[in-house]
Order: sequence, then structure tokens, then C-alpha cells
Amino acid sequence: MESFYIIGTFLFVLALLLGSGLWVGLALLGCAYVGMELFTTRPTGDAMMTILWRSSSSWSLTALPLFIWMGEILYRTRLSEDMFKGLAPWLSRLPGGLLHTNIVGSTVFAAVSGSSAATCSTIGRMSIPELRKRNYPESMIMGTLAGAATLGLLIPPSLILIVYGVTINESISKLFLAGIIPGLVLALLFMLYTGIAARFSRTWKPEQEPTISFKEKLWRSRSLFPVIALIGMVIGSMYAGIATATEAAAVGVVGALIIAALQGSLRWGTFIDSLLGATRTSAMIALLLAGAAFLTLAMGFIGLPRTLATWIGTLGLSQLELLFVLLLFYIVIGMFLDGISAVVLTISIVEPIIRQAGIDPIWFGVFVVITVEMAQITPPVGFNLFILQGMTGHDLGYLAKAAFPMFLVMILMVTLLIIWPEMATWLPQQIRQ
Repeated sequence: MESFYIIGTFLFVLALLLGSGLWVGLALLGCAYVGMELFTTRPTGDAMMTILWRSSSSWSLTALPLFIWMGEILYRTRLSEDMFKGLAPWLSRLPGGLLHTNIVGSTVFAAVSGSSAATCSTIGRMSIPELRKRNYPESMIMGTLAGAATLGLLIPPSLILIVYGVTINESISKLFLAGIIPGLVLALLFMLYTGIAARFSRTWKPEQEPTISFKEKLWRSRSLFPVIALIGMVIGSMYAGIATATEAAAVGVVGALIIAALQGSLRWGTFIDSLLGATRTSAMIALLLAGAAFLTLAMGFIGLPRTLATWIGTLGLSQLELLFVLLLFYIVIGMFLDGISAVVLTISIVEPIIRQAGIDPIWFGVFVVITVEMAQITPPVGFNLFILQGMTGHDLGYLAKAAFPMFLVMILMVTLLIIWPEMATWLPQQIRQ
């Protein structure tokens, strides 16, 4: 009974702070401070000082600002404009036509961005005007873009996977490798749905693209080759075991700067803007991690994670039942928090539960990210929906309805991941130690 009283106090204080409009990271710090003062006799100031420094000085965390900077650099190049020109000749003859540029473009940009929001805005800026010009159905344009942009959370370099790995002290490289196959499978499922929906649609009247030769297709795609080479170099160096995630991120930044220079997009103003954008995002995530680390410490002193893990163990839930409960839990919490906040807020409680249940933490990282992806396209706080609303002026209800089939596709993806966990565990097992 005492544990439930403590949990209730934590939740009340956290809800109060979040409801006041305070930043999530500061709300976590405040909640942890109140908990330490009320329920422990340990010196709160000393504990806070130590844990804030330790959480902010992790070597694994250095990959985060570098990957963010790489994405910021490429975001400011002509990549979005060149991507449509390069992808359109290859995808126009598939069922669903150029709608697949939303999905394939998101997959490619996700591999250099790590952010769902950046993927959505970049690919949307590229594809929406072109698809509208060719009379593609508006609901399909919005739905495929909202769904496919969530791949920015899963396909490496995923910012959420970095945060998850730092929080539970797992290898970032292995988590990145774990996200590759599920990310590609999810992209293929999005494309499969798009093709089927286009085939059976009664209102399908887009303009047909002219047939061009294979040589012309290669020529139009020439601007994509440097980016594809950069992705292969970053991911390949980690897979081969010759670079850590941080070293691969540094290579990615240098490669992104070279690509921007070759495109003529690397100007002093662009360089400063990309650096400031990366600094703002990195500082926000660092504050979240610091707050989560202090909250984890406070709950550890009180013994909450161990108590909850023991209580859930007494319920006798099977692995499948536990995963179903966690799926619903993350879908609901994701409706009100962004993905990174949802992970850092909950993982200190969830981690001992999954380890006690014998669930692989590397596999669970992919499971959590896909689940959090769903929340990006569900109201009331679906961040991809907000981005599309700002770009198009559509109301949230229309966008949520357009994206709902993609939500069901992600449910299917979670089911496949549970049935075949090797999708997420096989590649990490191949990495050289």
C-alpha cells in the first residue's frame, strides 16, 4: 500500500509540473527532487549534482549531437529536391505510382536524419507539391507521408535508440543494427499497403509518367549516389566492427559537409544554422536524459522499480501478455508525450520488468520504438500530424483519419516482430566484438 502511495505522489507531482507548461526535463528533475526530499534521508543536492554530471558526460552520448548535426547539414542541402527527381523514374510504374516516393524518400532520409519530424518536413516539402500537381488523392498523400516519416525514429541513426541505449547501458551500435531489418520491413509493408489501396481505389486518377530508358533513370538519380554512399559508409563501418557509433557519426558529419559543398549548399550561414539547430536539439535531449537519470536514481533509492517488478511478477503474466500490456501502455502515453520523453520517463521502471521476464533488451528497444512511432500519428499529440497541419492547413481529424491505415500497418509490424524476433536480433549477433 505504501508503494502505491509513493507512486501516486510521483504521478501527481509530475502531472502538476507538466500541466504547468514546464519543460519535460525540468519536470522530471522537479519530480525526482520532491521524491528524494519526501521519501529518503539522503542529501538531495549532492545526489543531483553527481547524477547530472554522470548522465551528461557519457561517452556513448557523444554520438547523439554528431548524428543530429549530420541530419541538420543534409536538411539544408538540395537533397529533398534532388530526391524526388532521383526516385520518381524508378517508382512511377509500381502500383501506387509516385506515392512511393513518400515512403522510399522517408527511408533514405531517415538513414541520415534520425528524426521523425525532420523526415516529415523534408520529404513533405519535396513530395506534396509534386504529387498534388499530378492529381494523386490528397488523403493518400497525407497518410503515406505521415506514416512513412515515422521511420526516422527506427532506421539508424535513430535518436531514440541512442537515448534508449544510454539509459539502459546497451551498445548503441547493436541497437542501430537491430533497427535496420525491421525498418526496411516496415517500409515494404507501407509500400505494399499503398499498392493495394491504389489498385482497389475507385477515385484513382493520377497522371501517368512517361517511360524513360534505364540509362536516363541512372542519370536522373546521380545526385542520390553520394547520400547512399554516405549511408553505406556510416552503417557499414559499425556492422564491420571497425567503428563505434560515435566514430561513425563523426564520419557522417564529414561526409555530409562534403556532399553539401559539392552541391554548392555549404555557405557560412548554412553551416552556422546547422550547428545551432544541432546544439538546440542536443541540449533538449541532454536535459531530458539528466532529468530521467535523477528520477531513476530517486526511484531506485525508494525501491519503486524493484517493487513494481516484483508485483508484476506475482501476476503470472506470460511474455506475450506482458508485451501486449506494454504495447497499450506506450500507445497511450505516446498520445501525450513525444517519443524521446516517453522513453526516458518510463524505461527505468520498465527495464527491470522486461529483464525479469527474460525479454532481450536489444529486441525490446526496437519494439518500443515501433510502438512510439504509432503515437506520432495519433491525436491529440501526434507530432507528424502537427507538422503536416502546419504545411497543408488540414485539420487534425482529417490527417488522423488519413494516417489510420498506417497505424494498422504498424500494429501488423509489431505482431511480425513478436512472431519473428530474429528480425531485430540477428544482425546485432553478427557484429564483431
